[in-house]
Amino acid sequence: MQYRELKIAGAWEITPKQFGDDRGVFLEWFKQDTFADATGRELDLAQANCSVSAAGVLRGIHYADVPPGQAKYVTCASGSVLDVVVDLRVGSPTFGQWDSVLLDTVDRRAMFLSEGLGHGFLALEDHSTVMYLCSTGYNPEREHEVYPLDPEIGIEWPTVGRNGSRLEYELSAKDRAAPTLAEARAAGRLPHM
Repeated sequence: MQYRELKIAGAWEITPKQFGDDRGVFLEWFKQDTFADATGRELDLAQANCSVSAAGVLRGIHYADVPPGQAKYVTCASGSVLDVVVDLRVGSPTFGQWDSVLLDTVDRRAMFLSEGLGHGFLALEDHSTVMYLCSTGYNPEREHEVYPLDPEIGIEWPTVGRNGSRLEYELSAKDRAAPTLAEARAAGRLPHM
């Protein structure tokens, strides 16, 4: 596995080595010892999630209260998504900045996001299946969101899917009503570095 730290401290892109033949492909998409060597930390697993989305579905930007926060190790088992990390940690030198990794069935990359970072993704084709390992379980009272189309953050979401057709963003009611980064900060809802 190859690890590349993204421009947001605490976020990594992971590219696995694939072993293929005429029967298909085998790869390790997570391995604790190489993960710990590369990131300098362990990943305690408390929950595994699976999300299946149509092209244009935009999920996020989601984060959990820190402590304890929720670290995520994310991959795309089928289809393709643009996976995005946003630094929501007040006091961080990269506060409000974002980075992204294309997760698909070609390179079969993964992304790791530490606690306090925001996460979202846009499905680039129908039936895009995202799997993620989480360090803590879901707690609706500690989960929050920031509006993913906030111009202050300025995420450059793709407008065209993998098949060349125009993407129409589809957000949940909760994500459509999410506060902007400035509103969440003013309300004291963001984690601190």
